Amino acid sequence: MDGWIIAMMLSASTLLGAFGLWALLWGIRSGQFDDHKKFLDGTQFDSEEALNDAVMMEHKKAEILKQKEKRETRYAPPD
Repeated sequence: MDGWIIAMMLSASTLLGAFGLWALLWGIRSGQFDDHKKFLDGTQFDSEEALNDAVMMEHKKAEILKQKEKRETRYAPPD
């Protein structure tokens, strides 16, 4: 392969990569990936049992974190 073919391939791939990065950053800044209705619609169509399960899981998670914090505060390394 000639050197100019490699240079063309590198420049084309760099240009396409830069365009892809620009498009991703533009999408993040303009809020293209935000879906505020998703969570509201999800809770609207959930059953009462599913919502109660979610609340119980949150309580269990908080309890486990409290227990973990207690264990870590009582830890004393051996001398």
